Amino acid sequence: MSAKYRKLVVFFSGVTLGAAIGALPLAFASGDSPIPAALPWQEVRLLADVMQLVKQDYVEPVSDKTLLENAIRGMLAGLDPHSAFLDKTDYQQMQILTTGNFGGLGLEVGMDNGAVVVISPIDDTPAARAGIRPGDVILRVNGTALDGMSLDDVVGLMRGPPGSSVTLTVLHRAADKPLDIKLMRAEVHIASVKSRLLEPGYGYVRISQFSDDTAAGVPQAVRTLGKQNGAPLKGLVLDLRNNPGGLLDAAVAVSDAFLNSGVIVSAKGRAPDSNFVRRATAGDVLNGAPLVVLVNGGTASAAEITAGALKDNHRALLLGTQTFGKGSVQTVIPLPEGDAIKLTTALYYTPSGHSIQAEGIAPDIVVAPLLVAAAAAGGDTLKEANLERHLANGAPVPQTPSDGAASKRLAQQDFQLFEALIVLKGLGLVAARPQG
Repeated sequence: MSAKYRKLVVFFSGVTLGAAIGALPLAFASGDSPIPAALPWQEVRLLADVMQLVKQDYVEPVSDKTLLENAIRGMLAGLDPHSAFLDKTDYQQMQILTTGNFGGLGLEVGMDNGAVVVISPIDDTPAARAGIRPGDVILRVNGTALDGMSLDDVVGLMRGPPGSSVTLTVLHRAADKPLDIKLMRAEVHIASVKSRLLEPGYGYVRISQFSDDTAAGVPQAVRTLGKQNGAPLKGLVLDLRNNPGGLLDAAVAVSDAFLNSGVIVSAKGRAPDSNFVRRATAGDVLNGAPLVVLVNGGTASAAEITAGALKDNHRALLLGTQTFGKGSVQTVIPLPEGDAIKLTTALYYTPSGHSIQAEGIAPDIVVAPLLVAAAAAGGDTLKEANLERHLANGAPVPQTPSDGAASKRLAQQDFQLFEALIVLKGLGLVAARPQG
């Protein structure tokens, strides 16, 4: 392979392509490709013979370009779920996606035993607003069954200009029958970082994906929360649930923001330029305050890099459910005519040297996303003070440190976040306890 075929080293979240539905590359780097071994000419001759037979005997004329492109697609698709051929449109759209602005549904999908499965809807997109959830199976697009289709073809059916509609036939996990969901395609503008104070002293930062603005956005959000609080934060919840991944450099930068030292991530492959190690530098934006990271089955790729780095470096506790398990590295190699191929070239490893490929990261504290009724969330119960003619204590009544009503609402709205806040407070109490 000549030097004109230059490589872009890319991590891909969840699945591939997603010109309209959002699989995002993590990192870019260039370098010349090594000289490959000699081609197996006998097998190449077999390919040429089959092409000739198709051109000669197929019921309709087929161009050489179509035959060769289909052969390349099949060659790469047969390797693993993430290697693929990218035509000019796919390749251009993939590059656009790294900015966090793109047209489509805001939906991350993958293939599982031939079925199109939702990995994660992206926050504030048509898919998320329509109630599509991780684990949902997409059966049809505009009435067209997806059985036997490649992921490329499925993506093609979902594409369309902003403002146009598409109907997905979706089977929710544990549902008895599928339902049709009509979506309006949109220009998706993703603010990757959102934040708020959960209560005095305790902050919340949500990363929906790792894009160009994330690396600077997270430290800025933490500093802004500190100003709103009027004092340094006592602890922070970092929410990576349903985060399908994104830019490697952004994931490394977010991890580094909370670490003073240690390995963040490493990768190992056959080619020398597929191997690398990223390390943390001094400076913790939280100054050592406790950190809890929320994860689930939609936490994938770059989000798993950050979760794994913070867990293995003992900087944070992970709470939620098992992550997705996307631990492979893809390299995008541009081709002379404007197309490209995306090829799996390495596996990445957490700081402990563990590969999460097809396994994911186990949380330190397993908490399912339960729906909590008002009574279970801490509704009013009978106490001694409610009894008629109860004896008064005489001592000052202790003040509740936080708004009880707000706490109940949080438990009902987001039980995992409610539990994370409880854990965060516990960690703060332990840290503040005198040593001796």
